[in-house]
Amino acid sequence: MSQALPLSPLGTLTSALGRALPVLPVVAVIALLGLPVAPGGEGGATVADAVSGLVVLCCAVRLVRGRRRPLSRTAALVIGLPVVGIAVAAAGAANAGAGITGLARYLQIFVLVPAAVLLLVRDRRDFRVLAWSFVGLALWQGAIGVHQYVTGTGATYQGEDIRAVGTFGPTDIMGMATVVAFGLVCAVGLAVGSGAARQRTAAVVCSLVLLLPLALSFSRGAWIATAAACGAQLVLAGLRRAVKVGAAVAAAVVILVGGFGVGTAMLQERISSITQVADAPDQSVTDRYTMWAAAVDMWREHPLTGVGLKGFPDHRDGHASLALSSGSDTGGAGAAFRKQPLLSPHNMYLLILSEQGLIGLLALAGSWLALLVCALRGLVRVRRTPSGADCALVACGLLSWQLIDFMYADIGGPSTVLTAVCFGLVGWWALVDPASSTPEPTPDPVAAPGSLEEASAR
Repeated sequence: MSQALPLSPLGTLTSALGRALPVLPVVAVIALLGLPVAPGGEGGATVADAVSGLVVLCCAVRLVRGRRRPLSRTAALVIGLPVVGIAVAAAGAANAGAGITGLARYLQIFVLVPAAVLLLVRDRRDFRVLAWSFVGLALWQGAIGVHQYVTGTGATYQGEDIRAVGTFGPTDIMGMATVVAFGLVCAVGLAVGSGAARQRTAAVVCSLVLLLPLALSFSRGAWIATAAACGAQLVLAGLRRAVKVGAAVAAAVVILVGGFGVGTAMLQERISSITQVADAPDQSVTDRYTMWAAAVDMWREHPLTGVGLKGFPDHRDGHASLALSSGSDTGGAGAAFRKQPLLSPHNMYLLILSEQGLIGLLALAGSWLALLVCALRGLVRVRRTPSGADCALVACGLLSWQLIDFMYADIGGPSTVLTAVCFGLVGWWALVDPASSTPEPTPDPVAAPGSLEEASAR
């Protein structure tokens, strides 16, 4: 018998690209978020948003060509549930144009792109490719953010241009923090889960490196969500491992802050302000409380359907108290000083409640809760086998981070499309992976069903 000749480096690369071809459009969406945002941009559609539309189109073409059953009944119900509240709120919008715009945006972030990602990911190998793409983007944005802090070219914070915002600029100060947090959560999941020793070592190094840019983002909400999500990942991976990783992280923080004095004074002040949000809140926290109260007041007037999509800015002044400021000060990172208007309550749950009412909140939150339950069930099942724990921990960590962060933030800005990819990844683990609570859909005809390569990847 003749033996197969080993592939050349070029052949190996070609084979790897061919194997990852279905998820390359999703990788492109993630990579495009590394491009700089125009200074002073108003947060409109970006190139990444446009490519996310192509991802949906590519998915539709693959389904038609492969004659695949798109989703299982459970997956269709969980992914499609938000459509109910979104459609009702769009129909009730005071401005037809705003209603259509809001409808398209909500469907993009919570339905279409997640469904496309769910269908394009074929196995755990594809899942890991996207998880590492998150880490790569976080390292890129984090490196730019650290450079901004060191050189004083970041966004303005307490009169100094030191806030790390990456390529997102001062109008989207949560952009870099979100990207870095996603990357850190993925790195922690890959580090403490199953996988090759080389992968785990690389993930540990990446997670430690990403702590610095996350700290320099000065984003309290991102800090809280990341600490909670990573803590949950470590506990789910095992208490002994949690203690070891926690000790390593504590040592890294001591070295960075105590040894090198990285942002010591301002970081300590920012951290201590977290415990003062009730007793002595700063103006940003006061604005947030005021807008939260306004959102609740809007809901009380329209309890079932809310004020309609994109209706919060129009109703804000009629419900907000005089404690609300005229806007937040933004500047630095290549942009001139300006007052950025406060057009949302910076709480996703209250934004949904005020604009979509109880119908919308129950539909969206119900979908997210179902994803969380299915993801955790998949984690319990996969712990009986030595493989797949890294994917489970990444999925549970990403969803936990997002649901916690939604208490302090809402959708908006260039980084929002990454939230859609995040829900798609979580959806694949929770609803499609063999360890989840539902059976896997019909295999992709492009991949060889039952092949040894696919079986080993799973």
